[in-house]
Amino acid sequence: MGKLWVLHGPNMNLLGSREPDKYGTQTLEDINQDLIQRAETAGIPIQVAQTNFEGEIIQWIHSMGPEDFLIINPGAWTHYSYAIRDAIASVQVPTIEVHLSNIHAREEFRKTSVIAPVCRGQISGLGGKSYSLAMQYALDLLTQQA
Repeated sequence: MGKLWVLHGPNMNLLGSREPDKYGTQTLEDINQDLIQRAETAGIPIQVAQTNFEGEIIQWIHSMGPEDFLIINPGAWTHYSYAIRDAIASVQVPTIEVHLSNIHAREEFRKTSVIAPVCRGQISGLGGKSYSLAMQYALDLLTQQA
């Protein structure tokens, strides 16, 4: 059985107070606690982390194995981090990209994800539900491996 990884990119530590009109009032701790509880209930090991440093997220991705699953909110890195994209592609871990806001309905530069082509899917625009839906998919996949 693999481990579920949930990685949050830059500025996600400010959720709850950061532009609540775009990102809501739910804190990162609120989101993480829900995900951790659901994984524990399902008996799936989970690792949750947030960083504002691109190299750190790449190191975490490099430590994953093919039996793991990744839910990632790369934040602004979504639009330009070929390094994160290549890290995901190189470890071949099934991945769902998530975003709280609908990146396709925002500024023009936010409409392109360089990460999405190496992911199984992308869920955006549903606030914390974006994570919840990705989590359900991941749990379904991981429990089938057990």
